[in-house]
This record gives sequence, C-alpha cells and structure tokens, in this order.
Amino acid sequence: MKITIIGDGGWGTAIGLLLNSYGHAVTLWGPFAEVTDEIRASRENTRFLPGIPLPDTLRWTSDPAAAAAGAEAVVLAAPSKFYAGVCEKFRGLIPADTLVVSLTKGLCEATHCRMSELAQEILGLDAIAVLSGPSHAEEVARRIPTAVVAAAQDEAVARRVQQLFSGPLFRVYTSSDPLGVEIGGAVKNVIAIAVGASDGLGFGDNTRAALITRGLSEITRFGIALGANPETFAGLSGVGDLIVTCTSRHSRNHSVGERLGRGEGIDAILGGMKMVAEGVWNAKVIHTLGRTHAVSMPITDVVYGLCYEGLAAADAVANLMTRDMKAEC
Repeated sequence: MKITIIGDGGWGTAIGLLLNSYGHAVTLWGPFAEVTDEIRASRENTRFLPGIPLPDTLRWTSDPAAAAAGAEAVVLAAPSKFYAGVCEKFRGLIPADTLVVSLTKGLCEATHCRMSELAQEILGLDAIAVLSGPSHAEEVARRIPTAVVAAAQDEAVARRVQQLFSGPLFRVYTSSDPLGVEIGGAVKNVIAIAVGASDGLGFGDNTRAALITRGLSEITRFGIALGANPETFAGLSGVGDLIVTCTSRHSRNHSVGERLGRGEGIDAILGGMKMVAEGVWNAKVIHTLGRTHAVSMPITDVVYGLCYEGLAAADAVANLMTRDMKAEC
C-alpha cells in the first residue's frame, strides 16, 4: 500500500520503519522543510530517534499535497498540542474512503474532544481508527516485540488496521471502544508525572505501586463517566500503557515528574525539552473534565497543581495521603 504518515517525530518515524519493513511505500510528512531535508540526507532522525538508521525507501516531505497524493492509508502522529493545526494543513486532501489511523495520545485543549474526533471534524471524514498501547518509539524502532490495540466503532475498520500493522514483532489486537482506548492513552500520561514526582522525591516501590494502582482506578472512573467500556482499561491501552509510561526510562512524562519531584520548575523543565510531554498539556484538560463530570481524580488534581499552580511535590504527597478515609473502589 501507499501510506502517508503525518508527523516526523519519534513515533511517526518508528511506525514508518515498521510499515516500510512490510514492503509498503511510506511517505513521512513534517512541518519544516529544513528538518525533512536533513533527515532525507543523513538517513537518521537525530532530533527524535537518534541512532536508528533509516532506509532509502522511506520518503520525506514537508508538502502536505505531495504527502497526501495517492495515499491509501494515512497515519496521524502529530503531538496533541499541535494536532489540530497539523490536520488543518491536510483539510480537503484526504479522500473519504481512505483508511485513517490516529496514534496521538491526548485530548484537545480547546474543545476537550478526543484526537480522533478532532481529526474527523477537521478532515471531514466519517470515521477514524485509533492505535494505542504500551509502545515506546525507541523500542519499536529497534524491533523489540510490542503489542497494541486497534480500535474503531466499526469492527471491520479495526480489523483492517490490525491487518495493516500486524507483523512478527508487532502484535495488534482489536477493540470496538475507541473512546476508552483514547482516554486510557491520555490520562496515563498524567499519572506518569505523579509517579515520576514520587521517584524524584526518593520514594520507593510501595509508593510507585500505590500510584499506579490508584491511577488505574482514576482512569477507569473517568472513562466510565465519559461512556467508555470499563473492561477496556484492563487491557493494553489501559493498564498496559499505564505501566510502561510510569516505569520506563523512555517516558518523557515520568522524566518531567521526576524533575518536579527534585524541585525544578515546570517552565525550566519544558524549556529544555526537545520532545513534547503530553501529560503536562493534558493535565489541564483532564482536570477540567473531571470536575465537569464530578469524577474524583485526586492524582490528576495534584499533577495539575504541580504543573500550573506551583504546588510543591512534598505538599502534593500530603494532599494525597491525608484525604478523608474511604473504602477501596
């Protein structure tokens, strides 16, 4: 197939490598010509996926029309903060019968909608599938075995995505709950910041396990309030993605939290980062939505405080540990 990947970051590049290895004709689009030109010349994405050689068969462009021309499948891999603006560049360029898959984990800051909903509206398409799960780009690019889930309301669409992406080292399951899959992918980044802050404070395995477990409970409550299937959160896009993001050395969100726990300010942390930490932007949206839907989200609340209200990590611990007593649920 002729496949276009919109987004030249680490995840877009890793998925480009994966699909290229299956023999597909893959074109990757990035917003800056100087960057795509450099990648094309050096055959390495030094900014987002250093150390991984890129084959000559991968094509690179910064021209939306050239990228979209003739594409039989389109993969959306732009960060959530820039997702709407990137989709706007492709408005009217993607035919209605194209298979479109969103990889981005997050919610829209302006409208609070999911990424697939945002893309569907801007691109004028009937449906967009999602692909999510515990899948760090660095490991997928190095051909480390990975399992994810493809979700769409139409099961036939989910199966098409499964068939397209599945391979000997990349196993894809299907789901008919794209809402739950996207919610799990968005909220786990916020929980990972809390776990990182715990590690930055010097706490141990007990604290980490408690935050991950109660974080899963928080994600599930939030997802149910929005209409998701609770069973989704026991799967790869729920607990699976939560575990890897909260414990991996590749996790940018955990890294942000760890530095917050050590006393660094959020502005200084973000100012020195090349890549986007989705949990910082999404903490605001999820905090607001939690209150709107009257969902108890204490971990999200303290992460919002850490990122936007100057809350000290030690005070965040006190806020969580001294809450009113309750039954586990």
